[in-house]
Amino acid sequence: AVEEAVRLKEKGVASEIVVVSIGPKACQEQIRTALALGADRGIHIETDEEVQSLEAAKLLKSVVEKEEPKLVILGKQSIDSDNNQTGQMLAALTGMGQGTFASEVVVEGEKVNVTREVDGGLMTV
Repeated sequence: AVEEAVRLKEKGVASEIVVVSIGPKACQEQIRTALALGADRGIHIETDEEVQSLEAAKLLKSVVEKEEPKLVILGKQSIDSDNNQTGQMLAALTGMGQGTFASEVVVEGEKVNVTREVDGGLMTV
């Protein structure tokens, strides 16, 4: 997700990359890595509790409401114990569109084309 955001910023599509991590103090290392890759800012929502998918989506919704991004990119693994639920729940909670299993993201004005991996190959939505 961070690498794709950096590519979009290099193309002039994104002006700022904000990374968010939810978890214990050790998550700060992931934020530092993202900053080294090109992210501009990091937000750490610190908790030592295990965060379930819906709770993570609600926490991210609060960040989305405050930061008002035009595009939110979530990693495709480990964001919710590989349940693949947080992104879809966040989209539903915020009323934003979604594209899952993205292998390529192309932003054209207010439109986003997502090429996604499907069983038969690739599909653009």
